[in-house]
Amino acid sequence: MDIAKLSTVLSQYQVKQQASLSVMKMMMDTGKVQAEDMLEMMGESVSAPNASHPHLGGMIDIQG
Repeated sequence: MDIAKLSTVLSQYQVKQQASLSVMKMMMDTGKVQAEDMLEMMGESVSAPNASHPHLGGMIDIQG
């Protein structure tokens, strides 16, 4: 096998791997931000119940 070709193939593999890891890190960061925002919104909804319907949203039936 040609050494130059092998070097090129390995270099391309490394670039693809680095790009893949960068995209995965961005997705993880995005997911973390979204989870934090969702938890914040859930906390706000619990602390400020709907004044016009105080009996709604206090309990969730999770049995199917």
